[in-house]
Amino acid sequence: MIQFLFVAIMLLLLTIKSSLLLAIIIAILMAISFKDALSISLRVVKSILFFNLGVSIGYVIMSIFRDIDVISYLLYINLKVFSVTYFVFWFFSRVDMVQFFSFSKELSYLLTITLSYIYSYKKTFEDFALAYRARVIKKVASREKSFITKTFEFFFKKALNDSKEKSLALKARGFFD
Repeated sequence: MIQFLFVAIMLLLLTIKSSLLLAIIIAILMAISFKDALSISLRVVKSILFFNLGVSIGYVIMSIFRDIDVISYLLYINLKVFSVTYFVFWFFSRVDMVQFFSFSKELSYLLTITLSYIYSYKKTFEDFALAYRARVIKKVASREKSFITKTFEFFFKKALNDSKEKSLALKARGFFD
């Protein structure tokens, strides 16, 4: 039942064509999540900032070459992305994600794998950051660049190795041929 409600609200949000209506819905969502509105809003902005900025800049550049009303579209698309993302963050802060996907054995399994990766990578990154802070007294820009590069390289290699391993595990369990 909760899955149907989630899908219905998402479809409703995705079909709205009015910036004013989207702004009203965002205000309603913030009123519903009164205590958590600021923290959810900050998480939403962090999540969508670079994507929306890239799309917005691309649209502004495209509007220079064509006669397009850039302001209303940018307002509409950014409100749409914000409202959908806010709803998803608010919804899953109230509903247990594992229970939400429990209707499907395969989705539950994939969610468990994904969450285990997220927590494992987050813990590894925190360990790297703590080790770096423990070993470096002064902040040196060249050392920080080297640390970031090596950390990125480590996670990239780890992701490639882990994806091969998980792919074989999924194949063994019959998820794909």
